[in-house]
Amino acid sequence: MAAERRLKSSRFGRVSQLGRLAGGIAAGMLGEGARQLASGNRPALSDMLLTPSNARRVGDRLAEMRGAAMKVGQLLSMDSGQLLPPELSAMLERLRGDACPMPIGQVGTALKASLGDDWQKAFRRFHFEPIAAASIGQVHRAELRDGASVALKLQYPGIRASIDSDVDNVATLLRWSRLVPEEIDLMPLLEEAKRQLHLEADYHQEADRLIQFGTHLGDDERYQLPRVHPHLSAETVLTMDFLDGDPIESLVDASSVERNRAAADLLQLALREVFDWGLVQTDPNFANYLFDRRSGRIQLLDFGATRAYPDACRSALGDLLRAAVDGDDADLVRAAVAVGYLGEGDPPPYRLGVIRLLRTAAEPAHMASFHFGESDIAQRMRDVVMKLRLEQRYARLPPTGVLFLHRKLGGLYLLLSRLNARLPVGQLLAPWLDRSLA
Repeated sequence: MAAERRLKSSRFGRVSQLGRLAGGIAAGMLGEGARQLASGNRPALSDMLLTPSNARRVGDRLAEMRGAAMKVGQLLSMDSGQLLPPELSAMLERLRGDACPMPIGQVGTALKASLGDDWQKAFRRFHFEPIAAASIGQVHRAELRDGASVALKLQYPGIRASIDSDVDNVATLLRWSRLVPEEIDLMPLLEEAKRQLHLEADYHQEADRLIQFGTHLGDDERYQLPRVHPHLSAETVLTMDFLDGDPIESLVDASSVERNRAAADLLQLALREVFDWGLVQTDPNFANYLFDRRSGRIQLLDFGATRAYPDACRSALGDLLRAAVDGDDADLVRAAVAVGYLGEGDPPPYRLGVIRLLRTAAEPAHMASFHFGESDIAQRMRDVVMKLRLEQRYARLPPTGVLFLHRKLGGLYLLLSRLNARLPVGQLLAPWLDRSLA
């Protein structure tokens, strides 16, 4: 975990951080320009801006600021189409799970503000060292007076009030620094960053989403959810049972039977979220899944990034799935337009590229057994996207809700690849291929 730093909660303090970052980038430009001139080169502005040191400056400062600054980085890393500079892509990727924890004194102050002056009386023991830190808050382990082990999710001070201004300031910085290509329209992502952050900063809503998931799962013994403790929860604190399973990646050392069973459970859960419930936990972080070897259950954590998808969207996604697997090109185009991958006036070469992309994504459904660990589908899909954007000079970002599904399914694909899973994907998809979702 990164070294702890006191989070600046005032608007002036956070703007000053961005100001220092802009100054650092400018200094880096001057230094790179001087080096290039000394070598006899006449550098372009982009050459001076897109240096490894400037990319590190941006990534480090966004990680330190957390909140909206960090979320913009996460969203940009979610669907950059490999058009960002490699150094910046690497730093943005790091933002998915890297943040600087609060100092102990700030933790105590935040808990006092949320739970009252006597907050410590509810606990037999409280661990001030966080077990996780991310963009919105950090997680602490504690023991209640009755000996029960709980996890407290504690929001960083000032995050909610800083969301809109932070997003706008970071967007200005990225545009000014030209670290994001001009052809990428940031506005939909920026508005989504604001909306998503306001949702994630609402711990009452996260508790509700967790309860909703429990209702949907019912008595399904394959999964376990933490129980919310309402009397120790507030707008900026969420207290839940502590689940002590092993990291989901620990299954790489398990038998193929156990790995494939867990992988099938993960895939079926994602399909139920999208097509049955319309309630999707969109954060693909591996740390949100644990495996309890005693019971064989997958433990599910962190519902702050949960999104609701209306019936019309679920129906359109179902039509797209069926068209990609079993339909002709006309079916696939109609479904892609309904979801937002295509527009009625998109040029034919771009339309053909999207068809090829969706057909590639559907290949596992046609195999008796798909080996995630040996597949090159992800790379081939990236190649199609690169060709579309570089050769056609035309790109249509799908709706932000669909982008979050990319995030979900892309993270799941990486996890199943890590588990070296081999699954009958078509068989697992069959319940949703054989029925209408209207």
